[in-house]
Amino acid sequence: MQPKRKKLQIIVLFQNLGENNPYYAQSPAPPLPGLLLAALTPPIVDVEVLHEMVRPIDYSTDADAIALSFMDYLSPHAYAVAARFRSLGKVVIGGGKFASTFPEEVQPHFDSILVGEAQEVWPRMVEDLVAGRLQARYDAPLNSSLENIPPPRYDLAERVYATPMVTEATRGCPHPCTYCQLNIRRAPHRTRPIGDVIRDLTNTRGLPWHKRKMAMLLDNNLGGDLKYAKELLHEIARLRLWGLGAQFSIDALRDDAFVDALAAARCRMAFIGMESLEPASLADVQKKQNNVEEYREAFAKLHRLGILTFTGLMFALDEDSAAYYEQLPGLLDEVGTTVILPSIAIPLYGTPLYKKVVAEGRLEDTDLSHYEGDHLVFRHKHLSAEQVWNAYENVTMGFYTWRNILRRWWRFMRKQARTESLPGFAFRLLISTAIYLKLSIFQRHHAQIRIAGAHDLRVSSEHQARVGTQACAETQASAGHQASGKHQGEARSDAAPPDRDQERIREVA
Repeated sequence: MQPKRKKLQIIVLFQNLGENNPYYAQSPAPPLPGLLLAALTPPIVDVEVLHEMVRPIDYSTDADAIALSFMDYLSPHAYAVAARFRSLGKVVIGGGKFASTFPEEVQPHFDSILVGEAQEVWPRMVEDLVAGRLQARYDAPLNSSLENIPPPRYDLAERVYATPMVTEATRGCPHPCTYCQLNIRRAPHRTRPIGDVIRDLTNTRGLPWHKRKMAMLLDNNLGGDLKYAKELLHEIARLRLWGLGAQFSIDALRDDAFVDALAAARCRMAFIGMESLEPASLADVQKKQNNVEEYREAFAKLHRLGILTFTGLMFALDEDSAAYYEQLPGLLDEVGTTVILPSIAIPLYGTPLYKKVVAEGRLEDTDLSHYEGDHLVFRHKHLSAEQVWNAYENVTMGFYTWRNILRRWWRFMRKQARTESLPGFAFRLLISTAIYLKLSIFQRHHAQIRIAGAHDLRVSSEHQARVGTQACAETQASAGHQASGKHQGEARSDAAPPDRDQERIREVA
């Protein structure tokens, strides 16, 4: 009788505010790391993938080992999850961009960590795990080869995902944006063999037929090498997908041949890092590839071809002003983007923006779980925290009213030019509508839970603080002025949380 095979569970973390305050996102597609890591896992273990984005962690799992993939803002949560699994006798492995960038900080919380890209190291880690010789740390070579990476295990994605087929064609980005995690330690923009990407997009085993026709390229910037991108898109066009999503910087749209290749590949959604409609704010974060004056025509060019624009929009950039925020709803309507991904600027741990904010003494919140884009963690140069938050909430909530969602849908439908048969055009409109509504509902849900919901909590907290202050003042008054002064001093001392991350901040800065 053969011994029972070990079981490995790969968990892609998401609940940065902890499992007692969960937010389950209505994302149409899963992240790539878990599915890719499962594909790299040798068949000497049973493997499963859990995305905490859509379901909670099951600590009663019969898995022998747990692999946690997490980003910087999830590191406090990752440490808590790892500690709980280790207390249950599980072997816990950590990895991801944060673990690869700051391994010394991450390593004490795990039995083993993977530093760098997984493709050349992960199979050996699993073999060592099974053989009982797992090391504390595995370092991948810099800029590992991107050839022969196996297709992601789409069959392991939860059924709730409408588009489980996600992959990447390139890694890295050539642009020096100061807020970007890729610029903590810059690496060259690299491309995968086109044949490997096409193999990923045809690896549909285990998927329902309707999920085999939609795919997402989750590159940091597909437009980082336009010659390669156009060649790839021409090959994808042969697959006759219903819809393709891609991510690239807006400067790629200056190449009309690239735009035509997107249309030929039936791209139906383009994620673009617009980030701001204030030129001074873009210049301040070194986003030199963006020209606000080009936005309107660039987006219209895509819309005519049936490609909706899903654009990043950052609040609290240093050159933002109150006047800009007042104009922002109208500016968004003028440039005509169809869906926005709003966030508050994040001085990600180790980025040039982070170092600038720390050097200027403006970092006010060092809890990494707040570095997800829904918290203001630094003091703005010109605006109060209330001004930033109100703009973030009002612009986002206004953008995602049902009235505005439907108005933008109708405008997007009307702009599309017919280039195929009438039935083909009708089908394109149907797919475009489905993608538009799915993304809009996803973002509207986030706005209701993480933005409006957070505002309600803030107001409640402030109210409780005012009530507590009033009660304390009444108590102090009854005890006399001398005791009152003492108690106020103690209250201020107790209210100041210990800053356990200051030493780490000084080291990074």
